[in-house]
Amino acid sequence: MTDRLNAANRSTKQAEESENRIRRIKAESGKPVIGYLCCFAPPEIISASGALPFRITGRPGEDNSAADAYVEPYGCTYVRNILARAVKGELDFLDGLVISHSCDMVQRLYGIWTYYHPLPYSYMFNVPHQVSPWGQDFFKRELAFFWESLEKFTGGKITAESLKETTAVFNRNRSLVRELYDIRKEAIPPVEGSEILDLLIEGGSLPPEYFTTLLEEKLAVIKKRPRGTVRAPRLMVWGSIMDDPSLLRMIEEAGGRVVADDTCIGFRVWEKDVPVTEDPLDGFTEHYFVNFQCPRTDRGPGTGRFDYLLQRAREYNADGIIGYCISFCDPHKFDYPDLRDYLKAAGLPMLLIDDNYSFEPAGSIKTRLQAFIEMIGAG
Repeated sequence: MTDRLNAANRSTKQAEESENRIRRIKAESGKPVIGYLCCFAPPEIISASGALPFRITGRPGEDNSAADAYVEPYGCTYVRNILARAVKGELDFLDGLVISHSCDMVQRLYGIWTYYHPLPYSYMFNVPHQVSPWGQDFFKRELAFFWESLEKFTGGKITAESLKETTAVFNRNRSLVRELYDIRKEAIPPVEGSEILDLLIEGGSLPPEYFTTLLEEKLAVIKKRPRGTVRAPRLMVWGSIMDDPSLLRMIEEAGGRVVADDTCIGFRVWEKDVPVTEDPLDGFTEHYFVNFQCPRTDRGPGTGRFDYLLQRAREYNADGIIGYCISFCDPHKFDYPDLRDYLKAAGLPMLLIDDNYSFEPAGSIKTRLQAFIEMIGAG
């Protein structure tokens, strides 16, 4: 329990430092801060508008009772946690809010938040649920509406050229993140998965050019580290929003090594560059809608939608998969049984951790992790 509390305190301190830093950057630059929960609404467009994009994160395990007057207690604990933070004034540095229709509960969060605690700017970014020609057209039109709304709010002009310049900075960051992930392919990588997730979470709270500097400095340090000699079972993590590294630290404490992931703050958004296209919105449509592997988007029947996961697991030489599902996260929960069977047929065992966005009881989770890691290690 002490380790769990120390990890929680460390994560809370990091989040507070990130929020204090964006307050300082806002004061120094005079730019508005626009918070977002999901990158379906591209942060590149927010940045090109002259605003500061800020990925909103929760505080797993903290008291959510401030949200009880607004949303039922059996709703998604992640959403309730974010709403409680807003109600308590912890996100009062935000000048705007962008929420994408990643799921019905998140969409409901937008209505509650903007009705009871309105911000100078707010936008609900609609996302179709099927990858199809009409879905792509819908998504591209939504990007155009988002573009127009940001221009109206900031009073500035977003040009195709400014979007391409901003996208180049974000793509540079993607390239650096991929370098970090490539290092994790080594037999005994000199970096832990929790350290990488810490870095990516911090990057979401930074202007993109600040994140570039942070990534370059971190990469230089990691490349110089000596390699270890003790091999640990290699694991890939898949699942719901993970904006706290506590689970990864538990895996590491249990003797495993997280070498890859498929989560929305993890590799999903960094795996590929946003394509450079004559119309920037075409590139954003391809990257954030067509290529973004989120279970909330229907890609047709069958298990072919899991092929990329198996390919990644083999690319990183993973010995097993650990799934993480927040209570009531239907998109991932509906996918889990098929994914488990698909991976089992391919010879990859999978463990599911079902959590209420608190990582408690920590002892029970650790016991299950230790048993699974011992099993695949023995195999």
